[in-house]
Amino acid sequence: MKLLLVAADAMEFPGILSHAREVRPARVAVDWARQAKLGDDDVLLVANGAGEKRAAAAVDSALASFDADAVVSTGFCGALDPEMHIADIVVANEILVANEIIVANQILIANQIQASRRRFPVLSPNAGSPHHMGVVCSIDHVAQTSAEKRILRGQGASAVEMEAGGVAERAQAHGKGFYCVRVVTDLAGEDMANDFNQALRPDGHFATMNILSRTLRDPLVRLPELLRLRNRCVRAARVLGDFIADCRF
Repeated sequence: MKLLLVAADAMEFPGILSHAREVRPARVAVDWARQAKLGDDDVLLVANGAGEKRAAAAVDSALASFDADAVVSTGFCGALDPEMHIADIVVANEILVANEIIVANQILIANQIQASRRRFPVLSPNAGSPHHMGVVCSIDHVAQTSAEKRILRGQGASAVEMEAGGVAERAQAHGKGFYCVRVVTDLAGEDMANDFNQALRPDGHFATMNILSRTLRDPLVRLPELLRLRNRCVRAARVLGDFIADCRF
């Protein structure tokens, strides 16, 4: 089987690559791409930055030269379900694109116009390892507060991220099977002291110097958070790789 795996950043792939063989650079018009063998499958791993548009462009570019049988949206996510823990695996059974959740005067408001939302069906891999199943909510920014996460949880979602909607839409347009497998790096009840949305550049990457300069304004709170998040991401990437290597798509 030929699988296309799409993430936002290459740092989400080390766990998968640790199980792969014949890893080599791939010529795809994205920020980062590798082709490899994963078990019996031929896989193309691509990362093209955060957000729906960057992810959608990655799918189109990759499928132009790699005729995948299925597309997998993967990488990190935030928990909306308070029962989830760091490095828990989330397998989506539906994608809800809910960009109309907005912040106004520090109060989160959920737009009730249901017709404006998009939903995409998701295939389920054959997986023997423990995992959660539920709706993954795809939005156009980082969900940074527990208040926003509660609103999104109220929409019926279990986890939140930024790319799955774009991947699902393009996979559907190309007639490809679609899966979504994510791993938790922040909890439902957590607020983030660092403002990652202000540091998100148009190319889908976070401006490191912007984050660090803002961190120095409140180093006792923001620096430990960055270090904690980095450690979580390393652990989560490893767990994600172990899970996906054990899946059958």
